[in-house]
Amino acid sequence: MNTAPQRLSSRTMAFILAGGRGSRLHELTDNRAKPAVYFGGKTRIIDFALSNALNSGIRKMAIATQYKAHSLIRHCQRGWNFFRAERNEYLDILPASQRVDENHWYEGTADAVFQNIDIVDSYDIDYVVILAGDHIYKMDYEVMVREHVEAGADVTVGCLTVPRADATAFGVMAVDPSGRITDFVEKPKDPPAIPGQPDLSLASMGIYVFRWKFLRQMLMDDAHDPNSKHDFGGDIIPTVVKNGKAVAHRFEDSCVRHRADAPAYWRDVGTVDAFWKANIDLTGFDPELDLWDRDWPIWTYSESVPPAKFIHDEEHRRGLALSSLVSGGCIISGTEVRNSLLFTGVHSNSWSTLTEAVVLPFATIGRHARLTKVVIDRGVTIPEGLVVGEDPDEDSKFFRVTPGGVTLITQSMLDRRAGVK
Repeated sequence: MNTAPQRLSSRTMAFILAGGRGSRLHELTDNRAKPAVYFGGKTRIIDFALSNALNSGIRKMAIATQYKAHSLIRHCQRGWNFFRAERNEYLDILPASQRVDENHWYEGTADAVFQNIDIVDSYDIDYVVILAGDHIYKMDYEVMVREHVEAGADVTVGCLTVPRADATAFGVMAVDPSGRITDFVEKPKDPPAIPGQPDLSLASMGIYVFRWKFLRQMLMDDAHDPNSKHDFGGDIIPTVVKNGKAVAHRFEDSCVRHRADAPAYWRDVGTVDAFWKANIDLTGFDPELDLWDRDWPIWTYSESVPPAKFIHDEEHRRGLALSSLVSGGCIISGTEVRNSLLFTGVHSNSWSTLTEAVVLPFATIGRHARLTKVVIDRGVTIPEGLVVGEDPDEDSKFFRVTPGGVTLITQSMLDRRAGVK
């Protein structure tokens, strides 16, 4: 007789909040929500939250979308369509659809769950993990759910351990020595320290575990509060901290590492500089984020494309890539690629160079182009002879140059430069 305990993940659903634009990514989110932005050569940002849930044993998921959701919905339909209802597996995409009244879109993160209470009820689950769909990390949610149950908590909040001086940009947890949250403050000037660790603070990851019956009642009460903004961080969590039992869960206790001494990897790629750096970091000799880990893979939609091809072997016209990631479908034709990440289907032409370049899918690089420290949007055609990354003042006339010196190039920018109406 099998007496092994049932995994809590089998009684848990993941509710992913994926409606935000991510305005600090500027033109990268003109046509797609932040969770749908490409990352790492072939994945999208939302694939990390979804893959973490799947690898944790969670087979019931819902994704709430709002801002320019088509790209995100299409990606999930193509890449995450393997759930089978007959095996009690579900992935529902929940666009804002005025379910409450004809003028009522999702008004906050908590409202996005409230408007779908009937769908969550239909899953017949005991626990719900609320996730942001716009961060890069690997985490075993089963560990966090089990800690939540063992602590008898009303809510468990996933937390990053950050230097106290950096915690002013986060929502910060004040905790007692047992890990119980005693206060939650948003972007404090003087962040509370961890007991016994005066130089460190606990910052919210936007990950919450609740027993569904408890959260359901909280959402019902919050929906009828005229003074609420219907937000988890601003309303639900502070209420539970004040009136119930809120517990902090440290990310380092459940993060998935590729080696025992690896740091706990978590990134918010919410700015162009952070997006560029996180992608370029993957080209290093031993990157902190292991995309090659077969024990905790990042699942995604895999397009049917041929292998990458490198052609021409002549002086100054040699197709090569050094310390770079080159995805399937790429043709490196007489181009020198260094410390760069090329997504699916990039075609580069002779006598061009790419250095510290993040090139999104199906871009084309013209002959004699010289591009350094750039992010190139999907489908962009770089004209022959374009030089970017060597003169910031000149670049800023046509393109977006970030505070960190990264140049973002989109097709509309190139069209304006060429005088195309």
